[in-house]
Amino acid sequence: MITKENKKACIFNWSGGKDSSLALYHCLSNPELEIRYLVTTVNDSANRISMHGVREELLISQAESIGIPLYQIRLPEMPGMKEYDEAMAKHLQKFKDEGITHSIFGDIFLEDLRKYREGRLAEVGLKAIFPLWKKDTSDLIHEFLDLGFRTMIVCTQHYLEDFSGKEITTELISTFPENIDVCGENGEFHTFVFDGPIFKYPIRIEVGEKIFKEFKAPKDADDSCISDIKVSDEKSGFWYTDLVPVN
Repeated sequence: MITKENKKACIFNWSGGKDSSLALYHCLSNPELEIRYLVTTVNDSANRISMHGVREELLISQAESIGIPLYQIRLPEMPGMKEYDEAMAKHLQKFKDEGITHSIFGDIFLEDLRKYREGRLAEVGLKAIFPLWKKDTSDLIHEFLDLGFRTMIVCTQHYLEDFSGKEITTELISTFPENIDVCGENGEFHTFVFDGPIFKYPIRIEVGEKIFKEFKAPKDADDSCISDIKVSDEKSGFWYTDLVPVN
């Protein structure tokens, strides 16, 4: 019998995107899990979700519609690996002290990222949960859409500019280049979910301007914090589409 006392007390690593949303959907139906916080890293200088570039205001709106407290981890724009690890360790210890035992992620198949996450959690005595792990990404994206979720592509690798600012539909998926993962698991794109079964009400948005931001690959892999967006060459960058809240 599942009681409040024997549930797993969890934080959920919330990016605001489709994989997070689908993973959260499954976790909310699992009686063994108690999700206490949605945890999101935010660019402290820009007030936007790290890497995704989504406004903090929209992140807050998501959490309010979902009904789970939001916990922001504020980071500089491009933290080094050491700086990132030290900041995360401080917050993870706080969660541990509050009785949190598990941390949930929406990762699907990046083995190195999973190993990294599990290692950092183990240092403070926490365990990881990966609800979507090793599931077929084509099945996942169709499950996501069939459930009634709606999501906008907000950040893409430089070679996918035409897709930035578009809503993912079955029709759009059919136009993806063959060499990209349909869930963007290799870092091809990131999304913002604005409607679906985990929300009490949709997040009203309109598409704003699109800008290109260059990122140079670090000479040493340890120079920048780990991310599921990968910089493919020294002069690569990302197209960001701004989403504007509609009141």
